[in-house]
Parts: sequence; structure tokens; C-alpha cells
Amino acid sequence: MNRLLVAAGAIAFAASLPVAAQDFSIERIDQHIRTLSDDWFEGRAPGTPGEDKTVAYLSGAFASVGLQPGGDLRSDGTRAWTQDVILNRSTMVEDPQLSIDIGGERVAMVQDQDLAVRSPVNGMEKVELKDVPLLFVGYGTHAPERDWSDFKDVDVTGKVIVALVNDPDFEVGEGDFGGEAMTYYGRWTYKYEEAARRGAAGILVVHETEPASYPWGVIANGNDVTLDIVREDPAAAHTALQGWMHVDIASRIFEAAGTSYEDAKAMAQRRDFQPMEMGATIDATLVSRSERIAAKNVVGILPGTERPGEHILFTGHHDHLGVGEPDETGDRIYNGAIDNATGLALMIEMGRAFVEAGGTGRSLVFLAVGAEESGLLGAKYYAANPLYPLETTVGVINTDAPGVHGPTRDFSISGSAKLGLLDIMTEEAAKLDRRYSPDPNPAAGSFFRSDHFPFAQAGVPAVSFRSGSDLVDGGTERAAQIRADYSANDYHQQSDEYSPDWDLSGMIRDAELIYAVAERLGSSGAWPNWADGSEFKALRDASAEVRD
Repeated sequence: MNRLLVAAGAIAFAASLPVAAQDFSIERIDQHIRTLSDDWFEGRAPGTPGEDKTVAYLSGAFASVGLQPGGDLRSDGTRAWTQDVILNRSTMVEDPQLSIDIGGERVAMVQDQDLAVRSPVNGMEKVELKDVPLLFVGYGTHAPERDWSDFKDVDVTGKVIVALVNDPDFEVGEGDFGGEAMTYYGRWTYKYEEAARRGAAGILVVHETEPASYPWGVIANGNDVTLDIVREDPAAAHTALQGWMHVDIASRIFEAAGTSYEDAKAMAQRRDFQPMEMGATIDATLVSRSERIAAKNVVGILPGTERPGEHILFTGHHDHLGVGEPDETGDRIYNGAIDNATGLALMIEMGRAFVEAGGTGRSLVFLAVGAEESGLLGAKYYAANPLYPLETTVGVINTDAPGVHGPTRDFSISGSAKLGLLDIMTEEAAKLDRRYSPDPNPAAGSFFRSDHFPFAQAGVPAVSFRSGSDLVDGGTERAAQIRADYSANDYHQQSDEYSPDWDLSGMIRDAELIYAVAERLGSSGAWPNWADGSEFKALRDASAEVRD
């Protein structure tokens, strides 16, 4: 990798011959993906030299296509290319010591094989648990509006709770939690939060590939470093012990207690489920060090020609998992080519197209967020500390892992949210002979796993764009196979690397659709909203006077 390419900020890409505004280039997109996923970027982890290189590249690429700096305001009134995202980083300084008493036998637990325990972010640099009871709490859900509580009136203070991933109705596909589609109650992040709210000593989520939507290997790496936003009281948000339990270990514990994992899971699907002691205790010693780091969001802006105080945001995360233990080939670098060098490449090319077109009436903000893989932290930070008011942010279009296997007849978004922004996208897609298809795997809870979600939580209409599931070459069957292969073999693995065999023509069609949606929004005075009944609509409506 030529270091001068990064220092120059991709100026070479701007040196190409002038093109029409919507003449999106496979060659430019390909070059951005290939560069950002190169080993020299060291997996783009937050707070590392790899992030520094990534930030330099993106800043230069944004500048080279004609965007202006849109980040933190400097003392002289100008803006930087970045927004500092202040995080707490906890790093394991010793291998965790873990064991569980199962049926009277003390059994050592192997980190990332039996348990996957995260470096603590509850404010303690040393966590010591001794003979702490394990308590099974079903799906770990407290949803009074659905007349459902897995906890009942049981006090979990000082215990390590064990919870199932996903929702109580996942197995049967219908029930109080949306049937096939995962609710936020099904996400492991919610279960961690609920455990902390109830004063538990820790939480272990039982991993199964299907309800989690990814294999064990996805969570069995990177646990020696945990990032979180800086909190006044971190113990209020995090238990001392947080992690996952392999289903084989859970099965062994239940069998020793005189039941089976399947029977326990069946009981957890009932409204009258009662928390049950597992007849096992856990010992855990975790030693870590904590420090504050400034990760970066990279921000470019194209000011509006008529209403510059109204903003449309393009988002996509620039981080990945960095450098880890070698895989079977000896590869240590998590390159993140699909996840998410592809989305960044599309964002850069989108910026170039709008600059060439002279922009729109509204301002366009290109926000490459950091620390997504650590829990959407860059997006959460921006939503809590917006550079441009959220009340006058028209909408957010997130691009995360667009398709690299050719064009599709359709498009989709992560999750099944209903909002005016999706209606506009559907209308513009029809003009391009494409249709909207619902999320093909709503049980995966994808709506809660991409950078648009913190904006939705703040009321801003937001979607995470997906390329679709009906490939022109191979249809839905081939697309489903590609998704399954990627999830099983490459997602969050060192093998997520650039391939010269990809067909990026589909990304061109995606760019044309996203451009049409943004151009329509930017040239109008419309304010898309959430559909009636959405949990986010009231938040948006509360700021309606500002937009009026």
C-alpha cells in the first residue's frame, strides 16, 4: 500500500475526467473498497493507528470530491473534518479466569470457547465473583405494556442471570413480540441493560446460531477490548460480568439440574414462566485497565443552496474489528471489505455526484461514523451531541454492506419499520424498475444493529438501505445462498476481504436510487415522518414547531 495515497486523501480519484453528476463509476467504487480493506489499514479499529489512517483517507477523499469540512467547530469558527467521539476503553490485561460448578464438579471455562466474556466497563478494573449463583430468567424480558415479565418479583441482585437470545415467540413464529420479527427486547444489548437495571452481578446470554442470526465465531473474538460511551455512573448501565454462554454449556448445566435445555426454553416461552435456579455457581476473575480515547466520526458537508439549515444525512461506519488472533491461515487482520468498506465507497461516490450536480436546496451531510462494531457508539455519540440540529434533520440514509454480486430487481431496508422516508424510496425505486421487498430475515433484529437506529431513537426518520434479495442473475435463491454463506463464513471474520471477482454493477443501481431519494428530499420542503403507531413518531412530533 502506497502511504502517499492516504496522505493525499485519495486525490488520485478526483483526477479522473469530468463526468455527469449521476455517472457513478464502478472503477472508483472498486478502488475505494480495495484501498480501505487493505491490510495496511489494520482492520480500522477505533483508537488505533488503523483508525488514524482511515480517518486521513476519508477526510482526503471527501475533500477531493469537493465536500467541505463538517465536523467539530474550531475556536476560529472553522470546522474540522472530524468529530471527536470520547469513549472509555477497557482492555483485559490478563486472561479471564472462569469456572462453573456443574453438578458438584468445578469445571474450568475456556474463554471464547465455552464462555465469551467481555472486558468490564462497569467502572471496575478488577472483577472478582466467587460462588455466585446462576439464575435462568428465560428471555430476560420485562415488557409491562405486553403484560410480560420473565423476572416476576424475583430479586436478582448479586446473581449472574442467564438469558436466551431473541424473543419468547421466536421458536413458534407468533405471539406477543411480533412473531418472526425481533423486537428490541430480543437484542442482547437490551438484556445487558435490563440486567444492570435490576442490580445483577452479571449476565450471560445463551448463544444459538439461528435465533442470534450469526454463528458462535462472530462473538468469540475481540472480547479483550470493550468500548463504551463515557458515563457518569457506568455501573448503572453495565453489570460486572457481561458475555455469552455456548449452548453446549447451558445444556450441560440444565441436565445436571435434572431438566433439559429444550424443556427450559419451552417454559420460557410461556407468560407464566418463573425464574429458576440452575443449581450452578460461577467464579470469575477479570483484570483490566481503563482509559479514555477519542475515536472519530468523519464529516463532510455540501451546504444547501436555499435552506442550508435543513440537513439530509448519509451515514455508514468506517470501523471494523482491527487485528486479532490468527485464523487457520495465519491471517490476523479483520479487513471488513463488505462490512463496511463498500458503504464508505458508495458514500464517497455519492458526495462526488452531488458536488458535480451543484448540491440541493438543503444541506447534505456525509457522516462516516466510528465504533459501530462496539455498539453503534459513533452514531450514538452524534445523536447525543449533534453537529447539526436533529429537529431540522430531514432524514438519515445509512449504507452498511451493500451488495457486491450484481444488480437486484428489488431493494430493502433493515427491519420492518414504516415511515414516509421508505414510501419515498419505494416511489423512486419504481421509476428505476425496482420494487421494495421486506427484510428477508426480520428475526435477526437488523433494525437495531445499524447506525440509523440511534437517530430513530431520537425521532429522526432513518433507514438502513439494503441492496435487495432478488438478484437479476440468480434470483432470490442465489441471493439467499450468498447471505447464508457470508453469515456463516465471512461476517466478522478475517475472510471478509476484497475480491476482484465481485460484480459491483448493483452498487451503481443502488447509488442511482439513493441519489434520486436524496435529490427529491433536498429539492423539496417535505418533512417525512414515522407512520402512525410507530414508537418513534411521538418523538418526532414533539419538535414539529421547529420545522414549521
